[in-house]
Amino acid sequence: MPLFMIERKFAEQLDLTRDDVELIEEINTDEGVRWLFSFLSADRRRTYCLYEAPSPEAIIAAARRSEIPADEVVEVGPAAPELSGRLRDWADAVPSH
Repeated sequence: MPLFMIERKFAEQLDLTRDDVELIEEINTDEGVRWLFSFLSADRRRTYCLYEAPSPEAIIAAARRSEIPADEVVEVGPAAPELSGRLRDWADAVPSH
């Protein structure tokens, strides 16, 4: 499945509750989107998230339903072949809710 990097810009600092995260995960599953990893900027106003998804449109649909921004959606590939396997192993080891 294709990989996408999403940049999200928040007007306020990001502060998600456990319920928020569970709802986002449900919506992502419904749209066929799988979160893999995120980085949070030091000011807590931007995130850079790596996802597996069938298309950029699926990511945008999930973001709209979750009422969170998806300012930039860029299809990416692994930096190196050996990284791809390590990332998949890590993602598979992350427990889903």
